[in-house]
Amino acid sequence: MNSRLVIQNIIRFIVLVLAQILILNNVNISGFAIPYLYLLFILMLPTNTGKIPMLLLGFLCGLTIDIFSNMLGFHTAACTLVAFCRILFADRILTRNEAVIIATPSIYSVKPSYFINYMLLLTGIFYLAFYALELFDSHGIFRLLLSTLLSTLLTSLLILLSQTLFMKRPNT
Repeated sequence: MNSRLVIQNIIRFIVLVLAQILILNNVNISGFAIPYLYLLFILMLPTNTGKIPMLLLGFLCGLTIDIFSNMLGFHTAACTLVAFCRILFADRILTRNEAVIIATPSIYSVKPSYFINYMLLLTGIFYLAFYALELFDSHGIFRLLLSTLLSTLLTSLLILLSQTLFMKRPNT
């Protein structure tokens, strides 16, 4: 990975964590939908990121949010799971098992439908794990599923909005 890409990812991490901590942690729609835009950091890591660095970055990303949000490791566990699932599914979804390296997966660097499927799957996995840990009882299965669905949709809309506003479109 070249130094320019490393610097871009460090800046992306800082900006997304600050946006999450300062702005988005205060957004909560009736307790059912909470946007966690910082997931975009994990989603946009290069496809050639190794397994151990991917898991460590997922862990670090979740731990950072947990520290600033006074959580008990929910973000850390869910982000590490997302990093693990990204290792398993990214090549299958984004590149269709082709030997292609994507420096910054985005809606513009792959087919939009591939990126949307990838984003929805990993965001849904994150929220399912997060809410399963947070709502740890069998009586709240409806709340778990509703919160997972609404939060996934809200975060996915924010990710798509940020992609269209802040990503460079390729010259066509």
